[in-house]
Amino acid sequence: MRSGGRVGAGADGDGALYAPEGLEQGIAALGPEPVFRAILERAGAPRFRRRRNSFETILHIILEQQVSIDAAAAMFRRLHGLCIPLTPEAFLALDDATLRSCGFSRQKMAYGRLLAEAVREGRLDFARLAAASDEDALSNLLQLKGIGRWSAEIYLIFALGRPDVWPAADLGLQIAVGECFGRERVGERELREIGERWQPWRTVAACLFWQSYLHARGRTAPHLPPELYPA
Repeated sequence: MRSGGRVGAGADGDGALYAPEGLEQGIAALGPEPVFRAILERAGAPRFRRRRNSFETILHIILEQQVSIDAAAAMFRRLHGLCIPLTPEAFLALDDATLRSCGFSRQKMAYGRLLAEAVREGRLDFARLAAASDEDALSNLLQLKGIGRWSAEIYLIFALGRPDVWPAADLGLQIAVGECFGRERVGERELREIGERWQPWRTVAACLFWQSYLHARGRTAPHLPPELYPA
């Protein structure tokens, strides 16, 4: 990861690192806008923890596809308990029955193995990914089968800490933006256009809307398995 853990880079007094880099600066820039001022007043500042720039994190994002965050975390914990250490090589040695016992569908087995092969063969290099521009990092991730735009954008936000990513396909974001503007859920195409106004802090805007979404439902930021977070 590019951040060294400074407060301005998204770290808090508890030492945890939060997404994205420049979180506090982004909040200061967006906070005066009425919609964000209202979110901050009722829900507080977003505190979504950064994840490691790693094979495990991308694998967890694959598990998150089309299931709840809690379900994905449970699958990951089962896998992590069976595959020690959870490396690409060790993952590739697991048979179908073992992966099924962890909750993997046949499709997610295939995606996970293709990911592991890409990492093992050097086609996906995490140091290069961290140093790449947003566009290049997104393109690199999209070359992996099973990684669509939503998954790639979530990785840029939560593992690479990029401050100007707008995951318009995210259902929670679509609902939250609609709620904050007093309307129905906003579709992906329109939402992508709406997000242009919040450059260069679109990630911070997304985190604020997610904070609003969770607060309205009496929930807080998810706590994922500790192995996904930087030491």
